[in-house]
Amino acid sequence: MTPAPRHGSPSPDDTLTLEAIGHVASDYPDKFGVPRQPGLAPSARAILYLARPFDDPLAVEGLETMSHLWLTFLFDRSPLTWKPRVRPPRLGGNRRVGVFASRSTHRPNRLGQSLVELVEVECSPRPSRARSPIAGSRLAGHESRVKLHLRGHDLCDATPILDIKPYLPWAESRPDADAGFAPASPPRCRVVFDAAAGEALRRHADGQSLARLIEEVLAQDPRPAYHGSATARQGASRPYGVLLRDVNVRFLVDERDGDTEIRVAAIEPR
Repeated sequence: MTPAPRHGSPSPDDTLTLEAIGHVASDYPDKFGVPRQPGLAPSARAILYLARPFDDPLAVEGLETMSHLWLTFLFDRSPLTWKPRVRPPRLGGNRRVGVFASRSTHRPNRLGQSLVELVEVECSPRPSRARSPIAGSRLAGHESRVKLHLRGHDLCDATPILDIKPYLPWAESRPDADAGFAPASPPRCRVVFDAAAGEALRRHADGQSLARLIEEVLAQDPRPAYHGSATARQGASRPYGVLLRDVNVRFLVDERDGDTEIRVAAIEPR
């Protein structure tokens, strides 16, 4: 890091070096399908494996008394370049706003925040695997002395985590705040399962939990907002696929008379 001038004012050339304190094993192997905000898919599981030397159990002492955490992370799959204006999905992918008036992943420093539910703090004297690893994660066999089990996140698998802070509802919950162009949670679509998809869920080792996750993710319509206007898509039924945990979920979207139905056609191992 470049030292500050002697008079104490910051230099415009300061460069900060950040170090990941750990990485997340996530239900989301790919960007497509990740909820656009935390909390929209409460069944989504994640495990934060702290890295050395941050995996000292003393560093998380007292964390088990908290129910929710703020995670500061890096959008490591986003481009290194940025633009001053972006197109938020909530505005249909066509209208632009300033990047700092959005939660876009295309940011100058690619930093993000996620409010997650803390389910369990798992500690061990030596690095070990998690008791319940995330199926299909690249980190399923990872070892650490500290594993934080999380729910309701919006993080891709193997996302680098830069910091952890407890969530304080009395200081940070402001229901009277103005949220601008995103005043409420997005509308949810109807999700139905074909017979073949239902049978695949019955055969899956964690079928009930997986079914809830699929429904929560697809109900938000994960398609990019720029995939044409609703008028242009009337009556269309285009196949899509989204990776969740250890499966590839194939689905169709039917839009008729302003109503959107998402039909899960197949659930295949990946």
